[in-house]
Amino acid sequence: MGFHLLPRDRILLPGCLIVLVGLFVAVAPGRPLALLDAAALDWLGNHLHGLVGGVLTQVYRATGVGFTAVLVAMALLHLLRRRWWKDLRLLVMATGGILILVDLVFKPLFSRQRPPGSLLPLDGHSFPSGHAAGAVAFYFAMVVILGSHHPRLRRPLAMLACALVGLVWLSTLYVRAHWPTDLLAGAAVGLAWLTVCLAFWRDPPPADLQSGTARSLRSP
Repeated sequence: MGFHLLPRDRILLPGCLIVLVGLFVAVAPGRPLALLDAAALDWLGNHLHGLVGGVLTQVYRATGVGFTAVLVAMALLHLLRRRWWKDLRLLVMATGGILILVDLVFKPLFSRQRPPGSLLPLDGHSFPSGHAAGAVAFYFAMVVILGSHHPRLRRPLAMLACALVGLVWLSTLYVRAHWPTDLLAGAAVGLAWLTVCLAFWRDPPPADLQSGTARSLRSP
């Protein structure tokens, strides 16, 4: 198992780190982005209620740790039955690693408080959002895995993943589990970690291409 970053990944990874740190600095109490965070949550609370609010609350509950664990277990079982060993390693690394990064590294490091007035009992720190990071890592890892075996489904799967992630994000904001910037930071962490996982999963470039590149670099 090698490690093969694409050229765009060498820009994406530091870019995600810059977004993560930049957002945390920008949401210090009293700064404009922190005020925008609070205004966005207040607007959602005032405009999404009744049946819509009830549905979003149930979506947040349904996409919690327990349901996600069942979903991941079902996906792992499917990959195991198919004997897609490389894909199995990718999913284990993507889903397990993101939990460690968010819950044991970044949340204790940044220690941001959750929004006041949450509709559900919550504990722990807020920044970055584990919901956002986990959704990006899991759903888009499955898009890559299933799309590699069924290329015609790649675009519909990507659209479905975007819709699911968007719904999870909206429900998270509605119940006031996270600030909007928590979600953006979580997405940056999820995307960066998935990029690292794909670098391990991806096949190396063909030997002739590598040798051709090396020759072109040596040529005057």
